[in-house]
Amino acid sequence: MSPITVSRVLNRPELVTPDTMEVVREAIARTGYVPNMLAGGLASKRSRLVAALFPTIASSMFAETMEALTDRLGEAGYQVLLGLSGYPAAREDDLLEAILSRRPDGILLTGIVHSASTRQKLLAAKIPVVEIWDYTPTPIDMLVGFSHERVGEAVGDYLIAKGYRRLAMIGGDDDRAMQRRKGFLSSLAGHGIEDVPTMAIPAPGSLRTGRQQMARLLDEGHRPDAVFCNSDALAQGVLAEAQSRGMSVPGDVAVMGFGDLDFSPYTFPALTTVRIDRRGIGRIAAEAMLARMEGRAGPEKVLDVGFEVIEREST
Repeated sequence: MSPITVSRVLNRPELVTPDTMEVVREAIARTGYVPNMLAGGLASKRSRLVAALFPTIASSMFAETMEALTDRLGEAGYQVLLGLSGYPAAREDDLLEAILSRRPDGILLTGIVHSASTRQKLLAAKIPVVEIWDYTPTPIDMLVGFSHERVGEAVGDYLIAKGYRRLAMIGGDDDRAMQRRKGFLSSLAGHGIEDVPTMAIPAPGSLRTGRQQMARLLDEGHRPDAVFCNSDALAQGVLAEAQSRGMSVPGDVAVMGFGDLDFSPYTFPALTTVRIDRRGIGRIAAEAMLARMEGRAGPEKVLDVGFEVIEREST
């Protein structure tokens, strides 16, 4: 086969037939050949590398987004370099400096809160940037996400409509969790409910911290009839603590989470939560980045994927 055919198998597999791809990959496996991506990048001025920064991999909240992003970019011949920015994004500046020195073809960031230094570096790099998992009409470049403040408002409206009046909230202290808290409290204030105990803990939350904070809430004398948790993991802990004290859910206290993680339909009782299209965010972000990198028309500059309240037995 010609060198250009082999190059296409390595760099643009979507352009070759399955039979051709199989023959070339068999030859590569047999010879142990490893492409020199540095040399190829110097020739083409393309690294075929996309950097993606997520807060953590300790929680499954971002796992499907990562997988969808990696799968779609991989289909187009790009590799994903994963960076963990933490809560808050304390390591983002240092990570970006190290990443940009490797000349990625694009960068994905989780959230919209960045330092002035980060913004300056990204604008100077002149490469596609996609911010995800948040919402603003004025992104650095492109955005795929949703409004956390509106999530909080929707949860407040939902619980009020169900007849709950003594409400509490347990959540993380990161920017997105605080936006949900703001929306939640705003909704309750609109219904005349001002006294709302809230527990803010270092993100990310877990079953353990959810249980600890529910215990603290009850030990301090609060008797909420509904608790909104900023993640399903926290909500699972709240369920466990309430049940350990002989409280029925939702009879004595309703529990609501955020994220609709894989286990949420299978808790006892099944957990009411807010569903986010986590896989869709990753796929759409990849498509937006690919369109820009390949000079094609892509999705809208700002795409709000929305969210859905999923009612189950816990409320």
